[in-house]
Amino acid sequence: MENATSSRPARRKILSVSMKDRASLYAAYMPFVNNGGLFVQTKQPYKMGDSINIMLSLIEAAERLPIAGKIIWVTPAGAEGYRATGVGFQFDEKSDLAKKKIENLLAGILTSSRPTHTM
Repeated sequence: MENATSSRPARRKILSVSMKDRASLYAAYMPFVNNGGLFVQTKQPYKMGDSINIMLSLIEAAERLPIAGKIIWVTPAGAEGYRATGVGFQFDEKSDLAKKKIENLLAGILTSSRPTHTM
């Protein structure tokens, strides 16, 4: 007899992320990733391709934005150049609202040459 839980998809992990100011958001946002993305500082172990949901709190906003997506890279502890430990998270194609809100908050500084967590 087949196990009843074997046909259910794995539950997505949920990661709570808070961006308290524009500088933090700028450093984490990845406009060059298809659909947008964020670098999330975390010590939790994730693997490339892991599907996760983010509950994103943006600069003094009362609501949290749910964003589905996947891990597209992992920066391990002790990485070269003293990079922050964390993951690159790519938004799924249905996360257009989150991308627009982030880009509105970053209007005027998105093309800055200041360093970020990613490039």
